[in-house]
Amino acid sequence: MKEHYLYSLYREKLIEHLIVSELLKLAWRNKDFTLEISRPEVDNSGYDLIVEANGIIRHIQLKAAFVGSATALQKIHTALAKKPSGCVVLVYFNNETLELGPYHFFGAAPGLPLPSLENLKIAKHTKGNASGMKADRLNIRVLNKGQFEKLNTINDLYGKLFGSSS
Repeated sequence: MKEHYLYSLYREKLIEHLIVSELLKLAWRNKDFTLEISRPEVDNSGYDLIVEANGIIRHIQLKAAFVGSATALQKIHTALAKKPSGCVVLVYFNNETLELGPYHFFGAAPGLPLPSLENLKIAKHTKGNASGMKADRLNIRVLNKGQFEKLNTINDLYGKLFGSSS
Protein backbone atom coordinates (compact mmCIF):
# COMPACT_ATOMS: atom_id res chain seq x y z
CA MET A 1 0.00 0.00 0.00
CA LYS A 2 2.83 2.33 -0.81
CA GLU A 3 0.41 4.55 -2.73
CA HIS A 4 -0.76 5.93 0.62
CA TYR A 5 2.54 7.67 1.20
CA LEU A 6 3.71 8.09 -2.39
CA TYR A 7 0.49 9.82 -3.43
CA SER A 8 -0.65 11.25 -0.10
CA LEU A 9 -1.52 14.68 -1.54
CA TYR A 10 -3.62 13.06 -4.25
CA ARG A 11 -5.40 10.93 -1.64
CA GLU A 12 -5.93 13.96 0.62
CA LYS A 13 -7.66 15.91 -2.16
CA LEU A 14 -9.71 12.90 -3.21
CA ILE A 15 -11.03 12.36 0.34
CA GLU A 16 -11.73 16.10 0.66
CA HIS A 17 -13.86 16.01 -2.50
CA LEU A 18 -15.66 12.87 -1.34
CA ILE A 19 -16.57 14.34 2.08
CA VAL A 20 -17.77 17.57 0.45
CA SER A 21 -19.86 15.49 -1.94
CA GLU A 22 -21.39 13.46 0.89
CA LEU A 23 -22.29 16.60 2.88
CA LEU A 24 -23.85 18.24 -0.18
CA LYS A 25 -25.80 15.07 -1.07
CA LEU A 26 -27.18 14.87 2.45
CA ALA A 27 -28.20 18.54 2.43
CA TRP A 28 -29.88 18.09 -0.98
CA ARG A 29 -31.80 14.97 0.07
CA ASN A 30 -33.06 16.82 3.16
CA LYS A 31 -33.91 19.99 1.22
CA ASP A 32 -31.45 21.99 3.31
CA PHE A 33 -30.16 24.34 0.65
CA THR A 34 -28.20 26.54 3.08
CA LEU A 35 -25.00 24.45 3.02
CA GLU A 36 -22.04 26.36 1.57
CA ILE A 37 -18.48 25.08 1.16
CA SER A 38 -15.36 27.25 0.87
CA ARG A 39 -11.64 26.53 0.81
CA PRO A 40 -8.84 28.81 1.99
CA GLU A 41 -6.47 30.20 -0.64
CA VAL A 42 -3.58 29.85 1.81
CA ASP A 43 -3.15 26.95 4.20
CA ASN A 44 -1.62 28.60 7.26
CA SER A 45 -4.47 28.64 9.77
CA GLY A 46 -4.94 24.93 10.26
CA TYR A 47 -8.13 24.29 8.32
CA ASP A 48 -8.95 22.75 4.96
CA LEU A 49 -12.63 23.65 4.60
CA ILE A 50 -15.07 26.30 5.74
CA VAL A 51 -18.59 24.93 5.85
CA GLU A 52 -21.71 26.88 6.71
CA ALA A 53 -25.30 25.79 7.16
CA ASN A 54 -28.21 27.54 8.82
CA GLY A 55 -25.96 30.36 10.04
CA ILE A 56 -23.38 28.07 11.68
CA ILE A 57 -19.82 28.35 10.37
CA ARG A 58 -17.25 25.58 10.88
CA HIS A 59 -13.54 25.71 10.07
CA ILE A 60 -12.57 22.07 9.56
CA GLN A 61 -9.16 20.49 9.53
CA LEU A 62 -9.58 17.21 7.62
CA LYS A 63 -7.59 14.09 8.34
CA ALA A 64 -7.93 10.76 6.54
CA ALA A 65 -6.96 7.17 7.22
CA PHE A 66 -7.98 3.92 5.60
CA VAL A 67 -10.05 1.45 7.61
CA GLY A 68 -7.65 -0.90 9.39
CA SER A 69 -4.70 1.50 9.41
CA ALA A 70 -2.65 1.74 12.58
CA THR A 71 -2.90 5.54 12.66
CA ALA A 72 -3.32 6.55 16.30
CA LEU A 73 -2.05 10.15 16.31
CA GLN A 74 -3.12 13.25 14.41
CA LYS A 75 -1.26 16.55 14.23
CA ILE A 76 -3.35 19.72 14.37
CA HIS A 77 -2.48 23.38 13.99
CA THR A 78 -2.99 25.63 17.03
CA ALA A 79 -4.38 28.43 14.82
CA LEU A 80 -7.52 26.32 14.40
CA ALA A 81 -8.38 27.16 18.03
CA LYS A 82 -8.68 30.84 17.06
CA LYS A 83 -11.49 30.12 14.60
CA PRO A 84 -15.09 30.12 15.80
CA SER A 85 -16.35 26.55 15.93
CA GLY A 86 -13.05 25.13 14.68
CA CYS A 87 -12.92 21.33 14.60
CA VAL A 88 -11.01 18.33 13.29
CA VAL A 89 -12.72 15.60 11.28
CA LEU A 90 -10.87 12.32 10.83
CA VAL A 91 -12.44 10.43 7.93
CA TYR A 92 -11.88 6.71 7.59
CA PHE A 93 -12.34 5.21 4.14
CA ASN A 94 -12.41 1.77 2.59
CA ASN A 95 -9.12 1.30 0.75
CA GLU A 96 -10.76 -0.63 -2.12
CA THR A 97 -14.14 1.08 -2.63
CA LEU A 98 -13.32 4.54 -1.18
CA GLU A 99 -16.58 4.38 0.79
CA LEU A 100 -16.37 6.85 3.69
CA GLY A 101 -16.94 6.14 7.36
CA PRO A 102 -16.75 5.99 10.21
CA TYR A 103 -15.96 9.60 11.04
CA HIS A 104 -14.18 10.89 14.12
CA PHE A 105 -14.81 14.39 15.46
CA PHE A 106 -12.72 16.62 17.74
CA GLY A 107 -14.37 19.90 18.60
CA ALA A 108 -17.17 21.47 20.56
CA ALA A 109 -20.82 22.24 19.92
CA PRO A 110 -21.63 24.69 17.11
CA GLY A 111 -20.75 28.24 18.12
CA LEU A 112 -18.19 27.15 20.70
CA PRO A 113 -14.41 27.21 20.25
CA LEU A 114 -12.19 24.17 19.92
CA PRO A 115 -11.38 22.54 23.28
CA SER A 116 -8.10 23.78 24.75
CA LEU A 117 -4.96 22.48 23.08
CA GLU A 118 -2.74 23.80 25.85
CA ASN A 119 -1.97 20.47 27.52
CA LEU A 120 -1.45 18.52 24.31
CA LYS A 121 1.97 17.28 23.30
CA ILE A 122 3.95 19.55 20.95
CA ALA A 123 4.69 17.81 17.66
CA LYS A 124 8.23 17.28 16.37
CA HIS A 125 9.53 17.70 12.85
CA THR A 126 9.70 14.37 11.05
CA LYS A 127 13.26 14.95 9.83
CA GLY A 128 16.21 15.81 12.02
CA ASN A 129 18.64 18.65 11.48
CA ALA A 130 22.33 18.06 10.67
CA SER A 131 22.84 16.78 14.23
CA GLY A 132 19.84 14.47 13.96
CA MET A 133 17.79 16.55 16.41
CA LYS A 134 14.09 16.79 15.59
CA ALA A 135 12.98 20.29 16.52
CA ASP A 136 9.63 21.13 18.06
CA ARG A 137 6.85 22.35 15.78
CA LEU A 138 5.53 24.99 18.16
CA ASN A 139 2.25 25.58 16.29
CA ILE A 140 1.38 21.89 15.97
CA ARG A 141 -0.17 19.67 18.65
CA VAL A 142 -0.71 15.91 18.74
CA LEU A 143 -4.16 14.39 19.30
CA ASN A 144 -4.70 10.76 20.19
CA LYS A 145 -7.45 8.89 18.36
CA GLY A 146 -9.15 8.37 21.74
CA GLN A 147 -9.73 12.13 22.03
CA PHE A 148 -12.07 12.02 19.02
CA GLU A 149 -15.76 11.18 19.18
CA LYS A 150 -16.67 8.36 16.81
CA LEU A 151 -19.59 9.02 14.44
CA ASN A 152 -20.81 6.21 12.25
CA THR A 153 -22.67 8.03 9.48
CA ILE A 154 -22.54 11.23 7.47
CA ASN A 155 -25.87 12.14 9.12
CA ASP A 156 -24.19 11.90 12.52
CA LEU A 157 -21.33 14.09 11.33
CA TYR A 158 -23.70 16.68 9.85
CA GLY A 159 -25.55 16.79 13.16
CA LYS A 160 -22.33 17.24 15.10
CA LEU A 161 -21.19 20.04 12.80
CA PHE A 162 -24.44 21.99 12.67
CA GLY A 163 -26.37 20.94 15.75
CA SER A 164 -29.11 19.08 13.95
CA SER A 165 -29.36 15.89 12.01
CA SER A 166 -30.54 16.77 8.54
